[in-house]
Amino acid sequence: MPDGETGGDRIEAAVRAVLGTLSGDLTVTEAALLGELEALGREVARAKSEIAALRVDDINASHIPTATDELDAVVSHTAAATNEILDSCEVLEGLQARLAGEDAEALSGAVTRIYEACSFQDITGQRIGKVVAALKSIERRVAAVTQSFGRDRQPEPEEAPAASRTEGEELANGPQLPGTASSQAEIDALLASFD
Repeated sequence: MPDGETGGDRIEAAVRAVLGTLSGDLTVTEAALLGELEALGREVARAKSEIAALRVDDINASHIPTATDELDAVVSHTAAATNEILDSCEVLEGLQARLAGEDAEALSGAVTRIYEACSFQDITGQRIGKVVAALKSIERRVAAVTQSFGRDRQPEPEEAPAASRTEGEELANGPQLPGTASSQAEIDALLASFD
């Protein structure tokens, strides 16, 4: 395809070439057909341009994998916290043997409620697993659509709009994935710099 020529340009050129071979003036029907095909060509070009502007490479290479990593971290941290809770319940059950009467029953009832409440971890893990599967399905579909349109050119990278964030918001990045989080030594050094 020549530089600067889009799929819509090619459609329009092909329609003009076919209609140019017709003898005589265009009929009203032929002129209407030409107009419709030209509009269709412009619409195809616009759709291709919008799809190219989606920056699907960022979606497939960064956004979806980051989201799945974050969700995996949620599952991991939830499982670790649940294990700590269950370990604490075992300690409480050991203390229950030292108690008698109402205190033993109250402690037993509380430990049972904690065990029951910890079922959230399994349910959360299953639901997050479904979300991860959905994200991976979206990733495959986006890649298939992108490939089917056979992007001819890459759009220019867009600058991310600078969000107005306060200094506190700039520093508060929320929980980090393992390996990317600041170490305790880095945090201590930051806090010491305020002295």
